[in-house]
Amino acid sequence: MDAVVQFTSQSQGRDRIFRATQYACALSVYLLRNNSERKDLVAKLKSLETNMSAGRKLFRLGNTINSIEAAKRTMQLSDRVLSLCLTAANANRALYFICDNVLWARNVGLIRDIDKERWSLNASRCYFLSLVTSLTRDVYEVIQLMAQKARDRHFRQKMELHLNESPEVAEAVIPQLDAFLFLLLESLRSHPAVALDMLKNVCDLFIPLDRLGIYQSNAGVVGFCGLLSSVIGIVTLAQPKLRLRP
Repeated sequence: MDAVVQFTSQSQGRDRIFRATQYACALSVYLLRNNSERKDLVAKLKSLETNMSAGRKLFRLGNTINSIEAAKRTMQLSDRVLSLCLTAANANRALYFICDNVLWARNVGLIRDIDKERWSLNASRCYFLSLVTSLTRDVYEVIQLMAQKARDRHFRQKMELHLNESPEVAEAVIPQLDAFLFLLLESLRSHPAVALDMLKNVCDLFIPLDRLGIYQSNAGVVGFCGLLSSVIGIVTLAQPKLRLRP
């Protein structure tokens, strides 16, 4: 119970619970859309989804400053590739939060004379760029892990044993490809923080892709991906050892 209280007392914890609820509602609405007997439930779920979205915008009012400070810190990293990816991700995230804050002010009536659609598209573009640079960082981390694994003598012996024990696989699949996949899976298995971060970013990527019309899916796919990434976010926040750092 203490862990639950501590989690919900954090602004990030509340935001992720709201986000998971929002996308769970979106997915439920999509699944129940053709059920005529559930019209009242669908209407309530849509209302709850809207309220969760509005609540999250309120929680995110201070996130622009947090992202700018994070960008300043990542600029000091000694690994230049990691520094470039993380700084770009944080900078685009800060721009996304600025657009999001302007949209919140527009929705509550503090600002009137703005093009809501244009600001919404700009927010999606910044979110998309932030996710792309975050995924680039994930790929770089995976490459580093694979190179480290490949240099390990005990791992090479394990991989050779795997290939020798599965000759039928080696005949059906290109041996180099099988070795590459084995190396990739073992690297991700030994570093779950990287695997979870990559999965989360891939799931999140479907959201701006759909909004920008780059890859249009449907509300069900967006809801499922948003829910899955939200659950991963909750897990990594509750278990800091599963969070990718820096």
